[in-house]
Amino acid sequence: MLVSPGSRVAALAACGALLLAGAGCGTDDSKEATTTPQVRLYGTDGNMTNAYAVEFKERADLLDGMKGTTPLTPLPDSFKNRLRSVNSKLTDYLYSAESYDAVMISALAAQLAGTTEPAAIAKQIVGVTNNGQRCEKPADCLRLARDGRDIEYRGVSLNRAGFTDAGEPATASYATLTFGQQKIDDGKTEFVGAGDDSAASTKNPPRPQRQRGARAHSAPLVLGGLLPRTGDLALAYPPLAAGAALAVKEINAAGGVLGEDVVWVDGDDGTNPSVAKATVAKHIQEGVHVIIGAGASGISRAVLPDVVAAGLVLFSPSNTDAGLTAVEDKGLYFRTAPPDSLQGRALADVILRDGPHRIALVARKDSYGEGLQENVRAELERAGLDGDRVKLLTYEPPADAKAPPLDFTAGAREIKAYGADAVLVIGFGESAQVIRALADSGVQIQH
Repeated sequence: MLVSPGSRVAALAACGALLLAGAGCGTDDSKEATTTPQVRLYGTDGNMTNAYAVEFKERADLLDGMKGTTPLTPLPDSFKNRLRSVNSKLTDYLYSAESYDAVMISALAAQLAGTTEPAAIAKQIVGVTNNGQRCEKPADCLRLARDGRDIEYRGVSLNRAGFTDAGEPATASYATLTFGQQKIDDGKTEFVGAGDDSAASTKNPPRPQRQRGARAHSAPLVLGGLLPRTGDLALAYPPLAAGAALAVKEINAAGGVLGEDVVWVDGDDGTNPSVAKATVAKHIQEGVHVIIGAGASGISRAVLPDVVAAGLVLFSPSNTDAGLTAVEDKGLYFRTAPPDSLQGRALADVILRDGPHRIALVARKDSYGEGLQENVRAELERAGLDGDRVKLLTYEPPADAKAPPLDFTAGAREIKAYGADAVLVIGFGESAQVIRALADSGVQIQH
């Protein structure tokens, strides 16, 4: 069901009014806080995937009924089929469209720049998405770019407005997902729009360079992957990798960039700063022009100084930390994922629809987790929930795969004593330990 941004705001306001009046949103406010209520679980883009259920093994039924949001536009079956042509085992599509579009925009920017020099590519990226002749298919967009025509690329994830001056989407689509029978129940998925079309950039990029001759001196364009093949976010790797691989395949089938095939150099961010930094150093040595990644916002923050110092472009398909909008990047950082200032509103709406009395917001302790937690808290407060009805908790995620598993026993007991009837879990694969700990502490999870 498509819900307009205005409808969502109205729903939040109406729910807030009911809460202020003491009536809640469809619940009985006479419930004693000292009783142990059933708890509804909510998640975010880091854990609302079919792959998340694998983290629970034989206890995957704990997820049944869990709801959450993720940046996602309705994906055409044709796009899913094309993704499966590069990975026939694909079961999730989270950020696959954003990954595809990040590679496409990078390639088109290089073609328009007439060079693979990263700074020149960076100056074209925002303009690729705004104020030109609209195109969607790789062959059509590349043909226009080779002719030196201004283009306005519209892809699978970027289908409303283009990028802002800061190099991120001005608008976004979010999906409300629900687990059922230990996997996402597609029949219950709803979509909502967010953002403002007028926030898209109106600045003119440098004049496009018309390609002359069969190839450019600086070709080929080399893209380096910095995606979470391992680590806490590894569950998101298959769709991210499939989206990038499909884009490279289709760009090269359409004649490549500057007369040569685009080259992809694989690389792991490990959901770990040290692993990611080592990958970036390797990409710099191998002459990569644009790095696609990192997966997690905190990892991009960690490597961005190294990327900027080397004069390369960092283009993430999945960073949502709102603070990255204003990060010092010398104009070299971009993302196709929308900032969490938009997701916070959509997620608060999902939670408020169920009329909770006490909400616990549990987040991994990094820029992504704490940033989204604060955005949701602010939206709940705006809707009328007083501070004593919202509890904030954070946890330190394991440093690496060799570290002991996350122990959330104390936090689970705290949530139980608080009497929460709604728990939002903001994390990646490791956050399964939070839900297990809640169940082990005697919290009754509502299915």
